[in-house]
Amino acid sequence: QVHLVESGGGLVQAGGSLRLACAASGRTISRYAMGWFRQAPGKEREFVAAIAWNGGSTDFAQAVKGRFTISRDNVKNTVYLQMNSLNLEDTAVYYCASRSLRYYDTTTDPIDYAYWGQGTQVTVSA
Repeated sequence: QVHLVESGGGLVQAGGSLRLACAASGRTISRYAMGWFRQAPGKEREFVAAIAWNGGSTDFAQAVKGRFTISRDNVKNTVYLQMNSLNLEDTAVYYCASRSLRYYDTTTDPIDYAYWGQGTQVTVSA
C-alpha cells in the first residue's frame, strides 16, 4: 500500500508556472510508473502526464505537450509536475497516481492506476 500526497497547487495568472509535487509513503515508488491526472468541474478525470518507473520514458496529453514536464526523484520517493505557460483550461484538481504492478509501462488510462492522492487545486486566472 502506498500513500500519495500532492502539494504545490494554488492560484496563478495565465502565463505563469507552478510545480506540483507528489510525495509517497508506505512503500517505494521506484519500481512503478507514475501519472498525473486532472479533473475540472463538470468534466471527467483526464490524463495529463506519466513517467516510467526509471524515468526513462514520459508521456503527455496533447493539451500540455511542450508546456508541462514530469520528473521523479526515487531517492526522495517523489514525483513532480512542472507546469509552464498555464492557461485558463488548466484549471482543475490535479491528482497523482501510482501503478500497482512493478516495471509496467506508463499508461494514460486512469483505471490502470491503483493508488491515488487526494488532489491539489490549480486555478489559473485571466
